[in-house]
Amino acid sequence: QVQLVESGGGSVQAGGSLRLSCEASGDTHSPICMAWFRQGPGNEREGVAAIDSDGFVQKYADSVKGRFTLSKDSAKNTLYLQMNSLEPEDTAMYYCAAGCTVPILTLIAPDFRFWGQGTQVTVSS
Repeated sequence: QVQLVESGGGSVQAGGSLRLSCEASGDTHSPICMAWFRQGPGNEREGVAAIDSDGFVQKYADSVKGRFTLSKDSAKNTLYLQMNSLEPEDTAMYYCAAGCTVPILTLIAPDFRFWGQGTQVTVSS
């Protein structure tokens, strides 16, 4: 089992930046793939960005390419999501996910085993 704890959410104005963190604990002796998802009011959960267990492959949703950047500190078992040029449409609860159930890196929620409780991001215009 892997436990995930997100932090770093908050309220910002459009054009601002935030950095989300996701700290993994538990069965983390082996590298694991990790990802960020988000769910806005009335919307389905959507994949934002993912990184494979080795940290070599990253995948981003088209809506965040060029604005959001993943990084991973393996020593701290922590995944970061740097979010720049934030837009009101980015407002959502952001969830960290880990443990790919399929061999190919995806942004599909059922493809991840473990989930955090989420951190709220609110972007005002």
